[in-house]
Amino acid sequence: MELHVNGETLHFAKETMTMLDLLEAYDIQEKVAAVEKNKEIIGKKDYPQTILEDGDRIEIVHFVGGG
Repeated sequence: MELHVNGETLHFAKETMTMLDLLEAYDIQEKVAAVEKNKEIIGKKDYPQTILEDGDRIEIVHFVGGG
C-alpha cells in the first residue's frame, strides 16, 4: 500500500490498515495527535475504524511536551 504522509510517499507491506495502525507505526499516541485524511479531519474516536486506502493523503500533527 502506498500512502502520502506529511508530504512523503511511503510504502507499507500491509494491504489493510487503519488510522490507528498508522499512528502506532509512527509510535504516536492517538491522544496527542490531530489527523487529516484526504483533507478531512478524522476524529480520535474514529481512528480504529478509519480504513486507509492506497493513495490516501494523510497529514499528522502531534504535540510534544517539554520545556
